[in-house]
Amino acid sequence: MKKKFLQMQFFTFLTILLFGTACNGPVKEDLPKEKEHPKLIKTIGNPRYGSINCSMQDKAGNLWFGTTENGLYKYDGKSFRQFLVADGLNSNSINDILEDKDGKIWIGTKDGVCLYDGKTFAKIQITLPKNLPPNKNKFYQTHSVSDIMQDKAGKLWFVTIDGVYVYDGKTFTLFLINEAANGFLTSNDKVERILEDNAGNIWFGGRTNEGVYRYDGKSITNLKLKDLFQDGPKPKAHNWGWPQLQDEDGNIWFSNWGGAYRYDGKSFTIFTLSGGVMRIIEDKKGNLWLGGDGGLRRYDGKSFSRFTTKDGLATPWLWSILEDKTGNIWIGTRETGLYLYDGKTFITYSEFKH
Repeated sequence: MKKKFLQMQFFTFLTILLFGTACNGPVKEDLPKEKEHPKLIKTIGNPRYGSINCSMQDKAGNLWFGTTENGLYKYDGKSFRQFLVADGLNSNSINDILEDKDGKIWIGTKDGVCLYDGKTFAKIQITLPKNLPPNKNKFYQTHSVSDIMQDKAGKLWFVTIDGVYVYDGKTFTLFLINEAANGFLTSNDKVERILEDNAGNIWFGGRTNEGVYRYDGKSITNLKLKDLFQDGPKPKAHNWGWPQLQDEDGNIWFSNWGGAYRYDGKSFTIFTLSGGVMRIIEDKKGNLWLGGDGGLRRYDGKSFSRFTTKDGLATPWLWSILEDKTGNIWIGTRETGLYLYDGKTFITYSEFKH
């Protein structure tokens, strides 16, 4: 009898224990904590200063981000690695990144060119012509490289504050068009962006030029935006353009402080937007993404959708846009901000630490 009573007590205690556990749920301390995704950590300078200026995905799938003042970051999907002057760069301010056909990575910086072979950085010296006039702008007394492109023939083009140079794998040659001592597109012309279209034409543009320039391999044609608008001449304001891309329909897109411009081979169509446009890309679905000081816009060929700080971006100033191989859109902003847009929300991938 006593044994039976003890058994009843034990089962009653066990029932209470199980019921209490089910009600209260598992002890949270025993569960593994959710891992936070890695972030690009800014450590140098004022948190409000600087930008992510450029971005690229290499053939191996790594993402690269060039910044103002905080060097170059490589993201392999698991962690970010930061490269600085201490690692071999000639400057911590990065303007452009390009992976060439051989898998080498070229970095355009505030102070010139660096080449990364996967292990080390080499500083590349562009020898300037002796008769090249000095840049008189006191704010540009460096050898800054703003854009790098590899053409269909394999030659590399470097847009610098000291002119445009073509590299054939051995030597750098100043891009000359005529017999004048300094040729065309010297430092005083301030070309800043370069683009090769599907036909092999090379386009140039910058803020102190009138219109845009097209080089067909033999001669230069100056296209003045104000003379080639679909609906007639436009005001002179911002009569220059950065060449951005050629879309899947063959149109060439340019941008400036006034908006975006589409060239169909005959005339320009203007898309006036609130604020300037610094970057345009085309995604795999054919949508255009435009970023500038007015936030992020997506153009589906008919209308624009706008994303601003209300959608999760900390600043409307965008300098870099990249679509990765999985279709995610990466946004680089002022204040060295990095965001991933997965089609629904913006996820912050950057942080400032002292």
